[in-house]
Amino acid sequence: MKSGVSAIWRSKNKVLKTFQFLRKTGIIGLNERNVKYVSEFNPRRLHRLVNNKIETKALALRAHIPVPALLGTIESGRDIGNLAKIVEGATGFVIKPAQGAQGNGILVIDGPVAGGWRLANGRRITKDRIRFHVNNIMSGMYSLGGQPDIAMVEYRVNFDPLFDDVSFKGVPDIRIIVLKGFAVAAMVRLPTADSDGKANLHKGGVGVGVDLPTGITTTAMQYDRPIDLHPDTGQSLSGIQIPNWDDVLLMAARAYDVTGLGYLGVDVVLDRDKGPLLLELNARPGISIQIANGAGLRTNLEAIAKRQDDKVLTAEKRIALSKEMFSEAQPSDSRDGDAAPVEADPEDSPPVAGEPEPPEPQELEPNEPDSTQVESGPNQDTGKIALKG
Repeated sequence: MKSGVSAIWRSKNKVLKTFQFLRKTGIIGLNERNVKYVSEFNPRRLHRLVNNKIETKALALRAHIPVPALLGTIESGRDIGNLAKIVEGATGFVIKPAQGAQGNGILVIDGPVAGGWRLANGRRITKDRIRFHVNNIMSGMYSLGGQPDIAMVEYRVNFDPLFDDVSFKGVPDIRIIVLKGFAVAAMVRLPTADSDGKANLHKGGVGVGVDLPTGITTTAMQYDRPIDLHPDTGQSLSGIQIPNWDDVLLMAARAYDVTGLGYLGVDVVLDRDKGPLLLELNARPGISIQIANGAGLRTNLEAIAKRQDDKVLTAEKRIALSKEMFSEAQPSDSRDGDAAPVEADPEDSPPVAGEPEPPEPQELEPNEPDSTQVESGPNQDTGKIALKG
C-alpha cells in the first residue's frame, strides 16, 4: 500500500514539474494552441480559404502575392488524359491534393527519364503510376475528411542554392507563425533522407530556428531532439542568412490581411529565379517550431494578443514592430536533453473531434475569392510583383 501511494505521489510530482517547466520556458501545448489561438482568432467560416490550396492560390494572386504557378487541375477521370498536355514542356512539376494535410499525397517530379519521370528522391516513376496516384487523390485518400478531391499540378520550385549543403533532395521551406498580422516565430524546414526528400518534420525533416529580426538560422532539431549538423550532409545548420528576409516576413504579414485568419502558419519557398513564393497557409500550425528555436511561443503570442492596433497598422509597420519587440528573444533551456518533452505534435494538425470551435457565422461576403478564378494555363505568371497593395 505504501509503495502504491509513493508511486502516485512521484507521478503527480513529475506532472507538476513538467507543468512548471512548460510555464517557465513559455512552451505552449496543443490544447493551449487550440483554445487560445485557433478557436479565438480563426473563424470557422474562413478555414476553407486555407484548407483548399486552390482557393489559397486564387486569394494570393488577387492580392499580388507571388505563388508557384498552377499548371492545371484534374477533377475527374476524364481529365487524367489531359495530364500530358498540362505538363508539356515542363522540366519538373508537383502533383498535390487540393485539400491535403501534413504533406500527404504530394508527388514531386524532378524531370523526365526514359518511359517516365524522375522523383525528387532520385527514383523513377512510370506514367501509369502517376495516373494511379492522381486517381487516389481524386478519391479522397489524402484529403481532410476523406472527401473527393482535386489534383493540382504546380510549377516545381527550383530552390535557392543557399540550402544546397543542408538539404537532401526536395525543396526546403520557411514556416512563419503569424498572430494578428505580426510575425512571432520562424523556422526553416529542410528535407532529409528519412523524410524522403520532403520538408516535413513529422516525417523526419529538420527544423531550424530563425532569428526573427535578422533572418539568420540559430538552433535546430530532428525528431524533436536538438541537433547541430544536417544528418545527411554533415553541414552546420546555424549562421545561415536567409535572403530577401524582409520580403518573406512581409508576405507572412499580408496573409493575415487577405484571409482574415488571425493565427496562421505561413509557408514560403525561395526560388532561385523568382525569389520568395507563398506555398501554403495553415490555420492550425504545429508547435514544434518551439523546439527548433529553443524557445516557447507563449511570451510572444501573449504580447501580440493584447494589442488592438492590428487593423490600423500596415503590414510593413507590423513587421517592423515584430522585429523590434522580439529582438531580445533568447533560446531557453528547453533544448536540454533532460527537459520536459513537448506534447507529440503532428506538425499541422487537422481538426480533431471534440475540440472547441467558434460559432458558425454568416456566409462569406460575395466579393470573397472564388476558386474558379484561378488561371490554369502553363503560362500563368507566378506574379513576382511588389508586395504592396
